[in-house]
Amino acid sequence: MDLRAGGSISENVRDLLEQIWHATERSGGAKGSVRLVAATKSVGVEQIREGIAAGLTILGENRLQEALPKIEALKGLPIQWHFIGHLQRRKARSVVGVFDLIHSVDSLELAEEIDKRAQDAGIRQAVLLEVNLEGEPTKSGFQPDDLERLLPQVGALSHIEVRGLMAIPPPASEPEQARPFFRRLRELAERLSRQGISRVSLKELSMGMSSDYPVAVEEGATMVRVGTAIFGARHV
Repeated sequence: MDLRAGGSISENVRDLLEQIWHATERSGGAKGSVRLVAATKSVGVEQIREGIAAGLTILGENRLQEALPKIEALKGLPIQWHFIGHLQRRKARSVVGVFDLIHSVDSLELAEEIDKRAQDAGIRQAVLLEVNLEGEPTKSGFQPDDLERLLPQVGALSHIEVRGLMAIPPPASEPEQARPFFRRLRELAERLSRQGISRVSLKELSMGMSSDYPVAVEEGATMVRVGTAIFGARHV
């Protein structure tokens, strides 16, 4: 990752988009097939505006209370909002219909709650299913074997549109250490796709962050969630 040290937000966005394109080329992907989700937790509206002017089109927020004023302030701009943080079932009502895509559906119970709230709102909510690849007890997400078993039940929910999978690999000192996890998520998506469940598409893979996004792209990511490499370190 060759982002300019101390570069402006605009410079960082342009460099990041270029780096994503180079990684996409290495993987044999088409230009534009990998989308940048800018993680905007603790980033102010004016900083976000600068990023949008430089080419950001998808903004990812972790916290509903922080996101809502930003969504209101930036209303009318050609952007999408994605919810990328942990989502508690009791907050599903407030998230459904507000975000274009929820990345972090980590259980059948949460999927059922989102489905119920989407039905109440008369919409279909697009989601990704979060996978806990290592079975880490402190991390949210479906275990791969459980997801294979439960996917037909998720697919039976009529007000959810499953578009793919999301995962966060264990912390690593080198980007290459994350490669096996990214590859495992891609292979899981390919295997689950063979079930041929209606209303379930697993074409989207949300994986890779500031420290390892080029490796994620090389392994098949269609969305990377990047914050620090755009906006710098934040104290949250």
